[in-house]
Amino acid sequence: MAEIKTGNNNILSGVGGWFKNTFNAKYWDSLKFSLYCLSHPLDGFWDLSHEKRGTYAAANTILFLTIFIRIIKLKYTSFLFVRVYWEELNIFLYIASILFPLALFVIGNWATTTLFDGKGRLGQVYIATCYSLTPYPLVQIPLMFLSNAVTNDEAEFYTVLSALSIVWCGILVLAAMGQIHEFSGAKNILFMVFSLFAMLVMIFLLLIFFSMITQGIAYFYSLYREFMFRM
Repeated sequence: MAEIKTGNNNILSGVGGWFKNTFNAKYWDSLKFSLYCLSHPLDGFWDLSHEKRGTYAAANTILFLTIFIRIIKLKYTSFLFVRVYWEELNIFLYIASILFPLALFVIGNWATTTLFDGKGRLGQVYIATCYSLTPYPLVQIPLMFLSNAVTNDEAEFYTVLSALSIVWCGILVLAAMGQIHEFSGAKNILFMVFSLFAMLVMIFLLLIFFSMITQGIAYFYSLYREFMFRM
């Protein structure tokens, strides 16, 4: 019996080690693949979705790095470019200001393209959008340190490079959505506009929803106070 248990433990240990090594290898390969997407966006994002080169783990890592860099920029970027009033800063709202638009875009793009024969699934849109954020941490990390070395006359150099990192991300998002949904250039741009419109619609509906919830809570609270007063 002891030999059987030992054999089972060895098998489980071997399977666990194989799974761990396979997961790590796939994770690092998919994370490094984000660098390929920077220079070959059309081929890269096609392989990302159709050849299963992208993973949720790598996408979440890129998203986490983007948020992390956005936060530490507040502290380590020169005051010439970023001025932070820490007593007024709510870090959770700051993080939400990044995650909320991203979630709206992913849902809005998937919803609008699905209605018109878009090939991409919700998960693919999310992964590709996160991979499209890769230029931001890569460019902003050196810029963060550079900001403390430039003078006021050289500030435009920093501003242009910072803006280029965001424009680069936007171009990658455009390329990614076109490859995932297999849209032509004009159709892809049209549906990017539809996606932005869908984001506005969702914001409007959310505002109405929370307004109704707030009014409902206030109504029932007033009933509770009236009941307690009469008691």
